[in-house]
Amino acid sequence: MGRGDRKTKRGKIAIGTYGRLRPRRKKFKVKPTTMAEQDKKELQ
Repeated sequence: MGRGDRKTKRGKIAIGTYGRLRPRRKKFKVKPTTMAEQDKKELQ
């Protein structure tokens, strides 16, 4: 088990594939809010 193993994270990195052990990263974690949405939150 290790670099050549397709079922481990290290193996996924070596082969260059993705899966359950090595999910792809999302570009944005939090959706940016607009100024209008921020004003609504402050008024409540």
